[in-house]
Amino acid sequence: MKMDAVTTTSSRKAKLRNGKAPRLGRADRSALGRWFWEIDLVLLALVTVLIGIGLIAVAAASPAAGVRYSDGAVQFPPLYYFYRQCIWLAIGVPVMFVVSMLPKDLARRLCLIGAAVFVVALALTPFIGHQVNGARRWLGVGMAQVQPSEFLKPLYVVAMAWLLSLKQHDRTLPVVPISFLATGFIAACLMKQPDFGQTVIFLLMWTALLTLSGAPLKGLAALGGLGVAAVVAAYLFYPVATLRINNFLFQSGDTYQVDSARRTLMHGGLFGTGPGAGTMKFKLPEPHTDYIFSVIGEEFGLIACLAIALIYVAILVRVFVKLLDEEDQFILLAGAGLATQFGAQAIINMAVNVQLAPSKGMTLPFISYGGSSMVALSMGFGLLLAFTRRNPYLSRSPYVVTWNQSR
Repeated sequence: MKMDAVTTTSSRKAKLRNGKAPRLGRADRSALGRWFWEIDLVLLALVTVLIGIGLIAVAAASPAAGVRYSDGAVQFPPLYYFYRQCIWLAIGVPVMFVVSMLPKDLARRLCLIGAAVFVVALALTPFIGHQVNGARRWLGVGMAQVQPSEFLKPLYVVAMAWLLSLKQHDRTLPVVPISFLATGFIAACLMKQPDFGQTVIFLLMWTALLTLSGAPLKGLAALGGLGVAAVVAAYLFYPVATLRINNFLFQSGDTYQVDSARRTLMHGGLFGTGPGAGTMKFKLPEPHTDYIFSVIGEEFGLIACLAIALIYVAILVRVFVKLLDEEDQFILLAGAGLATQFGAQAIINMAVNVQLAPSKGMTLPFISYGGSSMVALSMGFGLLLAFTRRNPYLSRSPYVVTWNQSR
């Protein structure tokens, strides 16, 4: 045993003398080596679990979606959407890893450029976008269609985090009014599509960023009052909001979607009917996207739904715990904002499925089927991994100066 240990140590020293550190070892200074030791492996493991669950869920929902969208002219195979989801994952997962390896300064610059590009695309979408179910939310043709609002969400968070962090360096900069105007313009473009759900997400992200940036309580209270007034105005003058709120509060109009989602979710009981054995899912609208959480409930049970919710909670807790000792205002705002976007989207989707919120057309992150959604979420989570990267040995270095603030 001692001889084996000596041999192993000697071989390692020989490799280091030859300038060849062990691959992904602590002495590996390549880009991949640094990434492996700095990345939050817990966050990476949690999102990998979500992606695996998503593949299983899309495979379960794909036959129901195929039946729903087949007609006399076109017939979709049972696993059509599952195979397409594999294609989107083959694009999204590499995007996540590449983005997570970006230096933080470069990631910030690219996000600012990307935010400007997608704001322009979002402004053009209501006029030249592709119309589906009465809404214009996509640009492009065929497989090349993208939903600008999905890509804009993580880019918007980083751009707003950078803008609000400037206040730390110059208190006279009007960063809050500028962020208000930018968010208002984005919200107007989204309501023009119309896309009420995404509008809510953007406003939630902006509010969270303002709160974390140290906005005064009086300003936040005024903002809360303005938010209530905006909801009332939307209910009175925005037909999409009126319809959604009436259907949710008063069960008036067509409640088939949310009623079907609840029945499907409850049909499986605690342990589900088993993979592929669900029947209620064939009555669901959008079983592979908006209401995939209900399909999971039917085939895998309420316990599986609870486990998925806990995974989302674990991701949020992990991010916020890592940001507790963050001193860079931009990194703090960007990381917390991206986590808020991710968590809010998951909460809204699950709340809609259990009839705790009106229908909003929101996908469940990394579980629902979707091209733009999957790639955009991968990019956003890659940014989250990039901004939470830490050198685990930096604090142990004797060359790092720590100031005693008690003096």
